[in-house]
Amino acid sequence: MSSADYAMIPTPIGPFTALVDHEGAVLAAGWTDDAGELRELVHPRLRPDELRRRESLGAVSRVVEKYHAGEVLAIDDITVRQVSGPFLTHAWEVLRKVTPGNPVTYTAFADLSGRPEAVRAAANACARNAAALFVPCHRVLRTDGSLGGFRWGLAVKRWLLDHEAARAN
Repeated sequence: MSSADYAMIPTPIGPFTALVDHEGAVLAAGWTDDAGELRELVHPRLRPDELRRRESLGAVSRVVEKYHAGEVLAIDDITVRQVSGPFLTHAWEVLRKVTPGNPVTYTAFADLSGRPEAVRAAANACARNAAALFVPCHRVLRTDGSLGGFRWGLAVKRWLLDHEAARAN
């Protein structure tokens, strides 16, 4: 039986919960207080059978607090564990390299991922990302500059983009 630890961290935009495996790698994260909802986002090969609530996840909890307090690069060193096919796995790695304060379009994201014609696949990588914040899919916009979608709501996405833009300048 596999298990994962989780903790909820209060943030200016609502509760943020992260699930980590036995090595401390983030399996799923988002602006919710429902760890069960996050568990369902984890790929079946990695999905834990049991969730254990913790007061803190150590470095992961501290980084979430630092990010929301303005240290937008703090998330970069946190290990994330997600699995899928080669394109999605690569696309998630590419997302982690998009600079805070400089969002890209889905078209540019597809190009950065090495498949410029695969705009829908790039959008799918964002939609299937279980580790929000640590794999910053919020940094991808529609071609016309509008927000597009975000699992945790467009108000959260707007706050994150504004927060990062304010720190980038």
